[in-house]
Amino acid sequence: MQRVHLVTLGCARNDVDSDELAARLAAGGFALASDATDADVVVVNTCGFVEAAKKDSIDTILAQADRKGRRGGPQAVVAVGCMAERYGRELAAELPEADAVLGFDAYPDIADRLRRILDGEHLESHVPQDRRTLLPIAPVERARAADAPAVPRLRLGSGPWESLKIASGCDRRCTFCAIPMFRGSYQSRRPTEVVAEARALAAQGVRELFLVSENSTSYGKDLGDLRLLESLLPELAAVEGIERVRVSYLQPAEMRPSLIEALASTPGVVPYFDLSFQHASASVLRRMRRFGGVEEFLDLVERVRDAAPLAGIRSNVIVGFPGETEDEFGELVDFLTRARLDVVGVFGYSDEDGTAAADLPDRLPQEEVEARTAVLTDLVDELCNQRAEDRIGEHVRVLVEQVDAVGIEGRAEHQGPEVDGTTRVLGVDARAGDLIDAVVVGSDGVDLVAEAR
Repeated sequence: MQRVHLVTLGCARNDVDSDELAARLAAGGFALASDATDADVVVVNTCGFVEAAKKDSIDTILAQADRKGRRGGPQAVVAVGCMAERYGRELAAELPEADAVLGFDAYPDIADRLRRILDGEHLESHVPQDRRTLLPIAPVERARAADAPAVPRLRLGSGPWESLKIASGCDRRCTFCAIPMFRGSYQSRRPTEVVAEARALAAQGVRELFLVSENSTSYGKDLGDLRLLESLLPELAAVEGIERVRVSYLQPAEMRPSLIEALASTPGVVPYFDLSFQHASASVLRRMRRFGGVEEFLDLVERVRDAAPLAGIRSNVIVGFPGETEDEFGELVDFLTRARLDVVGVFGYSDEDGTAAADLPDRLPQEEVEARTAVLTDLVDELCNQRAEDRIGEHVRVLVEQVDAVGIEGRAEHQGPEVDGTTRVLGVDARAGDLIDAVVVGSDGVDLVAEAR
């Protein structure tokens, strides 16, 4: 039996894609190797979102390809994922070290394709296309596409939480973002399919579901129900074995009172708000083809905290967008200072191929983008550290993720997986997957220290 190893880069949605690839490969007769040194073929699930992610993808492919022909090295290295979908033949031409560059349309028969590559056959590389054209323009006309057979999933992770994809694609046209071009238009999964996958994950020991999509606030619009997420959440929380449900990727312009209430008060759903602000200046946001402004966003933050005073709120922002003046940058600084968010990711603007922002005038010098990014990064580090200190004395419920010689580490309800900090728990014995009630007694940056109650 030929063996395959999957390397996953990028976001939580890619993690789900890799699980689906693993299921298809296993069904197609491949054995899954947990280590690249045991594999006949290595599949790199690439990320194509920003320059740093693309560089990481290329470096990973090159590192795996460098092992070909060596003892313990693979016979072939294949690129899949967002970068492969986005660039296809162009990537293949610039990266001959990869034995093939395959797009999303190759996934259904991925096992056959890998077997042909291992047999020495040359496969034509993927030809990119704008995937927004593959579905009807009107969202409600996409419902029939949602009736396609469910894609099997073989979980590669083993921790107590797992990503669960509720939709794919995006209908928004933000000028800085290329994701809709290679991920396609927005398409919700049927609630029955999502709940069935939640039950399967719970049976494998998952305690927390992390709902992912390109824009979770749009869930259900193509199924004729703009409030479908509000009704899906209690169904997922009621799945036996699932202790908490967390939602990611919320679009501020689409937040509605009923969704805020559902996230704040549904039993089993954590009050966690991953709000994609991107900026706070109204004029910059309009150039981004987004909506809002300082006061509108502060009002949203206030409404969230009125509904759930201890809610976790995180966001990402872009600094140095074309035309960003010092006053507009100051508006962003003002908003973040007043909002006191738990976590903020700061990204310096860079052009993305094929996006409208790449053609905008009044571009800032790179050194100015870097300078503003550094200033804002230092500020949000200080603000987020202060926010963590403010939580000293709070009662938290921690999902244990790791137990080692140092102690017990997990996440409180306001902390999302991998990027929002952790909580170290003192004074108790536990194992991964346990939930511990504790009181916060200290902080270290955005990380917390808590004592078991």
